[in-house]
Amino acid sequence: MTTPLNSARRIVIKVGSSLLIDPANGAAHAERLRRIAQDAAQLHADKKSVVIVTSGAVALGRRALGLKAGKLRLEEKQAAAAAGQPRLMRAWEDALALHGLPVAQALVTFDDTEHRRRWLNARATLETLIERGAIPIVNENDTVATAELRYGDNDRLAARVAQMIGADVLVLLSDVDGLYDANPAHDRNARHIPEIRRITSEHLAMAGGANEATGTGSGGMSTKLEAARIAMTAGCATAITLGANTTSKGGPLDALASGARASWFLPDVTPETARRQWLAGALNPAGEITIDDGAAKALKAGKSLLPAGVRKVSGRFDRGDAVAVVDDTGAIIARGICSYSAEDAVRLIGAKSADIESILGFRGRPALIHRDDLVLAEP
Repeated sequence: MTTPLNSARRIVIKVGSSLLIDPANGAAHAERLRRIAQDAAQLHADKKSVVIVTSGAVALGRRALGLKAGKLRLEEKQAAAAAGQPRLMRAWEDALALHGLPVAQALVTFDDTEHRRRWLNARATLETLIERGAIPIVNENDTVATAELRYGDNDRLAARVAQMIGADVLVLLSDVDGLYDANPAHDRNARHIPEIRRITSEHLAMAGGANEATGTGSGGMSTKLEAARIAMTAGCATAITLGANTTSKGGPLDALASGARASWFLPDVTPETARRQWLAGALNPAGEITIDDGAAKALKAGKSLLPAGVRKVSGRFDRGDAVAVVDDTGAIIARGICSYSAEDAVRLIGAKSADIESILGFRGRPALIHRDDLVLAEP
């Protein structure tokens, strides 16, 4: 059976506390970690990029600090996260080291994905880690997050990460194998929903009792549907499947690729198309960059915009803001995300990429607008 996972180029895997923590002793569940690491190693060997979004720091830290069972005060939860995060990373590092895969910790806050400049910085970091062959291990930075500015669950964080890196598939490993029209634990006639192309109010109503809390973690089926909605708008398919699934060769990802039961949320567009639609229609340019004929031809050939082809910079914008790219007549050629502020862009007019560091005093990006952050205007 072919699933979106089989053809995916970039995959985000979300692992919740209920799967990662062994209820028998409160420690990391070594066998499940081993199986997921097996899957990640196989995906990596197949030239696919993998990012793991993991919960579990608070649960591991609670045990280490001897905190009582039950709801924790914010400061207790933050202390538990601080104590548990290194233990969580050690567990992932041990599991992936068996396959020779380096891991890298990425602690993210709500602001990192909701503010444009911080989003760009986070994306650049994850992209660099992926290019270097590392497995980014992402978690919310609960040690500093406040109750008002946090995700509260890693389902939505995983969707934002998938959106950030242009993932093709988001896999939400759960304690149920997908969405049902009733609670399968209580209703033997509950119907499994294998494929969803548009999330409706009816689906949201189903989520109310479809995945009750197990005592560990903060997510549920409703947060998974919200994550799927975020991912779908970015052109990313989402699967909700059993995290405890195994095969003779691996764990839940191998099982999913082999056709294990899941609920698949399928978008109408690819990540690339979704991103280009967003760049083309959802951005209000904060400034303009006028370019010469040579640069215009380069953009139309799929190249990045280099400083050498720039003739004029107008408007007030910061790094990460949207700008319009125009020709000498003022006609819009493209729109994109500028890698430099207006002030720095003015200083770079006509410069060679090799001279950027000497001009600005820091090593910036060679392109004013990278081709991945640029979309041509309609003819």
